[in-house]
Formats: sequence, structure tokens, C-alpha cells
Amino acid sequence: MKTLLFEVQDTVQKYANIMARVSGIDVEVADSDLCRVAGTGIFADRINQDMSNEGYVYRHVMNTGQTQLIEEPGKHELCENCRLRDNCHEAVAISKPIFLEKICIGVIGLVGSLAVQKAKVLKNKKMYMELLDQIAEFIAAKVRDYHETSKKIALINTLDSAINHINQGVLIIGEDRIVTAANKAAQKQFNNFNPEGLNVSLEATGDQLNNGNEYRIRVQGKEMMVFGKEHKIPNPSSRYAKMLIFSDSKEFQKQSGQNALVATHPGMDAIIGKSESTSSLKKEIEKIAKSSSTVLITGESGTGKEVAAIAIWKMSDRKDKEFVAINCAAIPESLLEAELFGYVKGAFTGAAPGGRQGKFEVADQGVLFLDEIGDMPLYMQVKLLRVLQERKIVRVGSNQLIPVDVRVIAATNRDLKEMIAEKKFREDLYYRLNVIPLKLVPLRKRLEDIEDLAYYFARHYAGRFNKKFCHITAGAVSDLQAYSWYGNVRELENTMEFMINMMDEDGILSSAMLPSEFLAKEEKKAQANSAQTLEELEKAAIQAALERFGTTLDGKKEAAKHLGMSLATLYRKIKPAAGH
Repeated sequence: MKTLLFEVQDTVQKYANIMARVSGIDVEVADSDLCRVAGTGIFADRINQDMSNEGYVYRHVMNTGQTQLIEEPGKHELCENCRLRDNCHEAVAISKPIFLEKICIGVIGLVGSLAVQKAKVLKNKKMYMELLDQIAEFIAAKVRDYHETSKKIALINTLDSAINHINQGVLIIGEDRIVTAANKAAQKQFNNFNPEGLNVSLEATGDQLNNGNEYRIRVQGKEMMVFGKEHKIPNPSSRYAKMLIFSDSKEFQKQSGQNALVATHPGMDAIIGKSESTSSLKKEIEKIAKSSSTVLITGESGTGKEVAAIAIWKMSDRKDKEFVAINCAAIPESLLEAELFGYVKGAFTGAAPGGRQGKFEVADQGVLFLDEIGDMPLYMQVKLLRVLQERKIVRVGSNQLIPVDVRVIAATNRDLKEMIAEKKFREDLYYRLNVIPLKLVPLRKRLEDIEDLAYYFARHYAGRFNKKFCHITAGAVSDLQAYSWYGNVRELENTMEFMINMMDEDGILSSAMLPSEFLAKEEKKAQANSAQTLEELEKAAIQAALERFGTTLDGKKEAAKHLGMSLATLYRKIKPAAGH
């Protein structure tokens, strides 16, 4: 391990050279281990040599901390044990301890080997003593500076290492607004761009949310909105004035776990079946996935509208970004705006104290799925329309316009055209949403898919419950295909989960394992068909047609056509019969 003087050996040698030139006498410097660190004249070729066998005077000087003048080297009592005492070539020697914070770190020696040098030293002892004092202090100061610098470098390296191991971004900015340092997380948030050495503009927007202040950062034409805190650095300088610790919206998205449920979703593989309508749906999704246009998915409850939305996201260029779903019918009207657009600190009573991002911000550069869009209140429809047109949002309690890049996929099981006629849904919003319409066919219209879906759910729940599954009997498949499936795929999934629970150890699913209410509905249907009046048969036919084609306007048109009556006649007959 290097001693303190060896760490600054080059500087020590320079000072020894200066001393030798000024005094005209040779100089040597030994460290605390009595190793020669520097030397001139007769010592120049003996640098880095061990002096422990001959440095008795130097050892004494370090132990006592006192300067030692020896006028007769070799004859002085300190030279008694020196192996060179009888062959000493030195005529005079002054030895001065070098102190650093009251600790002796070495010795500087002024050594004359000629009589004229001895006479000169003895004549000017005070001058040489003062000169040695100054050189010793210079050397000590250099060691001190070196160690202070080393400590600072070590501290900076430690801080660099520390800030590069935290997930938040860190920018250190000088008074001249130049970025002095940017950790790896900050560079990553700048899309792997290092802003060090560049001028940065840091502007607080005034909004507070996510337990931090919002800032707008601009550097070399790039702009980024972040949340964090600014810290002033004591005794600021041109290089070190303030530090910003921050996270951008993407980091908050990861922390919020919005994507946890859909990250492992199979996407298109979750759309099961080989029917013509299912094959057509898959082809449509493949065509529209790469687009950024808004999609409106319509279909009865339980047909898998969210599954289709996720499949679009999974096949798109946004698949590595967020998929955020919100059910517009499940959020109270008073909270829906804050849920969609977020809110700042203190926006309203009962709000989270630090504010919160809305679903639009969380889904930035990704996909926002608005389920049950038909249940959105009219005042929110106006705000949503504005966002779709301007691609900017305003948080509740703020006046900051936040640009968002979100692909919106909306879904509903309601007839939006009827709602428009009833003034319950905005026509302009409908056309803004219905850029790409995607209609899901109910399960009763794609009987070919039932067997594939049944096997898919059976395998899924058998694996989940750690049960052996072999196959479904032909009779059970036939019963499943004969059922009307009022709840569509969701009802079929629930049925298969029940059957797996009831399954015997042989792993075979049969009709006997179907839910009792399932069998009761079919039995009641068969009994009703055995003896009915003409009016009852007509009602049953109308009901069956509506179940088959749906209760939307298009569904009713198909039902009327199937029954051989006009749409007006159908409406007249279903009002007293079905309460529609």
C-alpha cells in the first residue's frame, strides 16, 4: 500500500529539485516507512530504496517531531548503530519532519558532502531551517489537497454509483443551466439521450400530483413532462446549483401496475372458434391493428368485447405500451372526469392529497379501452369529444393542457343510434368513435365455435384446479350447442367452470354435469313447445328471433325479416308482449 508521500511522489521530487537549486545542496525525502521518495545529486539514482538500515537520524526525527542538525555525520550519537558511520561521506545534515494534521508522514533532509557546503549551511543555519520549513509545508499542503480531492472524487463516484442504481431520474444542473450530470434513469427517460453538457430549461407547471410537482423539461428541442422534486444545492456554483429527482409518466404507469392483468393475455389466441364470423373477426382485427384510428366495438354482453380490444392492442405497434381499461358504467358520474383526466393536489374534497394521473395520461402512447361507453353521461361525452378532437386533456383543478397520444377503443352492448334518437348520446361523438366499427356476433349465431370454446375453458379450469381432463362427450357437446346462451361466451365459461368442478376422476365431461338450471331452462322450453296457442307460439317465435338476432335496431330488423313481418309490426307486437 502506497504511503501518503508516495501518492504525490512527482510533486515531492519537484520540490526537492527546487530546494536543491536554491540551496546548492543535495536534498532527499523519506516517507513514514523510511523509503526514499525523492532525491537529488548523490541520491538521484537511489530513489525508491529502503533506508531502514541507515536512517537512524530520520527515525529519531519522526519519533520526536523535532528538526535535527548534525554537524559531524558519522560521529554523532544518533549514528552509532549506522553501518556506514565509519565510511560516511556526509559533511553536514539537517533533517526536518513533515507533518499532516499533527501526524508525521515523512522527513526532508538537506545533506552537504563538501566542506564548502558545510560552511555555507553553518553560516546560514536560520535561512536553511526556514527554507526547510517552507518546503515541508508545501509538501504537506500538496498531500492535503491530494487527499481532499481524492475524497471528493471518491464521494462523487459513490454518489454516481448510488444515483445510477435508483429508478428515478436525477439531473444535476449548474447556475448556468448546463446539465452537469444525468443518471442512467434520466437518460433512459430521455429515450437513451444523455443531456450532460447541454443547456436545459426547467419550468414548474404549478400542478401537484403523484406526490410530486410537475415540471416541463426542454433540452435540445426535446420536451418532457415529469413529476418530482427540485432540491437546491448549498453554496451553488456554475456547475452545481440544483438537483431534480423525477419520474416521467411512464414510470408512474409501471408503478401503478395498470397492465398487470393484460401483460400475459394471449391476445388473438384468446379469440376461439372456427366459425365464419369468428374467422372474419380475426381478419378485421389484423387489418385495423396497426392503425391509430378509434374503434367502436358493439355486441351483446358477454361476447368478448374487451378480449377483442386487447387483441387489437397486442397486434399493434403500441403493444409495448399501456393497455388501460375503464368501465364507464361502474364509475360514479361525479368521479368519472377525475378518473379519466386526473386531478391535481387539492382539486376537490375527498381527493387523494397528492393528486393523481387520469387514465388518459396513464395510457399515453398506448391504448385506452372505454367499456360501456353508452352509459357515459352527456356532460362527459362533450369533454371526451374535445379530447378526441384536440388530443389534449386538462386535469381537474388545473389549467394545464397535457398532450396525449392515445388510441381509444370504445365498446357498448347498447344501440347507440337509438340513444341518439332519444337524445341520450351525442351524434358527433358517435361518429368520432365509430371510425372503425367492429361488431361481435352473439354465441347463438356461431354454433360452430361452442365445442372449441368448451374445450378451451375446460382445459383452462382443469389446469387451474389441478384436475385431470380428457374430453367432453358427444351428448354434452350437443346439449351445449342446443342451448340459447343468453349470456354468450361469459355464460359458457361459467358453465364449463361448474362442470370441471363436478367432473369425476376419469376426466370426462358429460351432460349429467351440466348445471341444473341449465337443464331446467331447456326442459321448460320443451314443455312450452308441446301445447301452445297460436298467440303463444307467435310470442315464442318473436322472443326466439330477438334472442337470436339481438335487440339492437339492426337485430330487430333481422328478426322482422326472419319472421316475415315489417319492423313496425314487430315493434307493435313486442311492446305488450316483451315490454320493449
